[in-house]
Amino acid sequence: MTITTHAGQSDTTHTDFDMAALERLPQVSYTTATPWYSQPTKFTGPLLRDVLAAAGAQGARLVAVALNDYKVDMPLAEAVGNGAVVALRLNDKPMSVRDKGPLFVVFNYDSKAELRSERYYNRSIWQLRRLQID
Repeated sequence: MTITTHAGQSDTTHTDFDMAALERLPQVSYTTATPWYSQPTKFTGPLLRDVLAAAGAQGARLVAVALNDYKVDMPLAEAVGNGAVVALRLNDKPMSVRDKGPLFVVFNYDSKAELRSERYYNRSIWQLRRLQID
């Protein structure tokens, strides 16, 4: 996964994370109901805020890009403030591309009623390839 931060038109930084680097960050787990699985599912990985801190990324907007170039755009504070996880594991197993992996930005939908909405379901993104912070 690559994180790109734009501090201005001419000031762009790139930080690359391989799976090992993501696994070295503190890990959290959520078991939550989702619209994509028939029963509550356990997601494990670093908090998005920890990934961004490790990259030194700051900004107001986050654009997450999937392997197929699908994009999700959201306020960075909203994603970080609601505990988004960059999940590396699904039910304690690495995720293949077929299983929406290898990375899946997901929220703990069961933690707050407001997260159980189309707004947050649409802000989740699987097969994550890149994060852009503006």
